[in-house]
Amino acid sequence: MTLHSPQDMMAAVSASINERTGRSLDDWVRAVLASGLDPLDQNSVRNWLKREHGIPQNTQWAIADAAARAAGWQRPSAEEYALSQYAGDKAHLWPIFEKLRALLLGLGVDVVMEGRGTYTPFVRKRQFAAVAAAARERVDVGLRFTAAPESPLLTLAKAPGQATHKLSLSSVEDITPEVEALLRAAYEQNG
Repeated sequence: MTLHSPQDMMAAVSASINERTGRSLDDWVRAVLASGLDPLDQNSVRNWLKREHGIPQNTQWAIADAAARAAGWQRPSAEEYALSQYAGDKAHLWPIFEKLRALLLGLGVDVVMEGRGTYTPFVRKRQFAAVAAAARERVDVGLRFTAAPESPLLTLAKAPGQATHKLSLSSVEDITPEVEALLRAAYEQNG
């Protein structure tokens, strides 16, 4: 089974929680709510689940997500996640993101933009690009290659996202035809 989104992953983990932990997802949500922890602080909930109950990582995420939802939290949309990454002192980087998003989504009808807290993944059959407002002065583009093209723009990387390589951009003008070719190569190698 190929999981295409965080929601797919959460559904798969949630479906097997009872088998792996001996408790249902609803039981775990009740335990979190009774623990005295703030269920909206998903990091604290995940740490508690690991420390106190030895719960594995993916299961921690599913339980923390369900407990936060039970407390009224709603997952932001992919657009809301992206907007939050380019707020404040990174707002001037938004035009770089917009140009990259247009190029990445324009590579094919099978490209989906997903939301994450610190980067924006672009997925085909698997994640092939991840765009992050890495610092106040630059946007990093993580690209996943099976065979990386030769380019002085690329450096080896393990982030953002599932990147094998990355490139850094400081302005819209940095998005050259060579950058566009690298985006396309990552797209083509992950289909």
